[in-house]
Amino acid sequence: MAESALVIDVGSGTQDILIYQPGKNLENCPKFIVPSRTQIVATQIRKATDLGEGIFLHGHLMGGGASSAALKKHVGAGLKAYATAQAAVTFNDNLAIAEGMGIVLCEEAPESATPIWLGDVDTSSLRQALEAFSLNYPLKAAVAVQDHGFSISESNRTLRFRLWEEFVMQGGDLRKLVFTQDIPEVYTRMRAVREIIPEAVLTDTGTAALLGIMADHYVKPHLDQGILAVNIGNSHTLAAAIRGERVYGIFEQHTSMLNPESLAHLIRQFQLTELTNAEIYEQGGHGATIHPEMGPGWDFVVVTGPRRSMAKSLHWYEAAPYGDMMLTGCFGILAGMGITE
Repeated sequence: MAESALVIDVGSGTQDILIYQPGKNLENCPKFIVPSRTQIVATQIRKATDLGEGIFLHGHLMGGGASSAALKKHVGAGLKAYATAQAAVTFNDNLAIAEGMGIVLCEEAPESATPIWLGDVDTSSLRQALEAFSLNYPLKAAVAVQDHGFSISESNRTLRFRLWEEFVMQGGDLRKLVFTQDIPEVYTRMRAVREIIPEAVLTDTGTAALLGIMADHYVKPHLDQGILAVNIGNSHTLAAAIRGERVYGIFEQHTSMLNPESLAHLIRQFQLTELTNAEIYEQGGHGATIHPEMGPGWDFVVVTGPRRSMAKSLHWYEAAPYGDMMLTGCFGILAGMGITE
């Protein structure tokens, strides 16, 4: 029987947490939907900005987004921002560019600066939360983060999609992107989580979402024919053509750049295998890739994600594996680990 596990899907807005307890229906396992760490760090930075205090960022590489925007406003207000090199790569893989943003690199906190810890997973807070509900803290953990990959010269938009393209062309097996042991060096954000939780299973949030959609009981019978799985997240929208257990094509765009009409257009072009990488990239997204064997079709479209209401008028099936759309990624992580019901 599988062990209990702390399963965390880290998004830009929320971190969605499932305490998997073997022998219990997944619907009855404890769950938490709480602000993501980047939102929490952003709040801490904004508080320091309001008080006119300098900040010292330390800890680990983590997701940017809200925290990056708060940092820019802090520096723009003429206030000091110090950071360790390990924390500074949160804002750019190239430390010279991070310094150009106004970050002063140092390894010790100046006395005048407010220390702020960076990391995608705060195990101390999680322990407190579980103890408050008389829950045991699991020994096993599995975490999904959106990892753009590390490069000091290549755009992370370009690199992230090049990694997706290689994945599709090399067979498109999502379970190979769930790392139970060694994590490829390019995935520095996943490796940073491993520094916090040494034995954690790691994967990308996109991988987790797609596997979670595939775990929906209504979706499963359609996999033999093929589905288009669409995850409309707070920051990114990812769509994949999946048949059986293989991904034949994929595209990724920033959610803020989409509306129902433009999303429907992209999906239609994708179904016809006419969507190009240039069309997505030139709009400011990551890109699109289609395997030569994909072929047209893919009429069954499934949508999930916290911004799925954008697609309401398109009448796609809304996946909610085990009755909980917000835990789609967590259920996908379990499926990627071979834990299914």
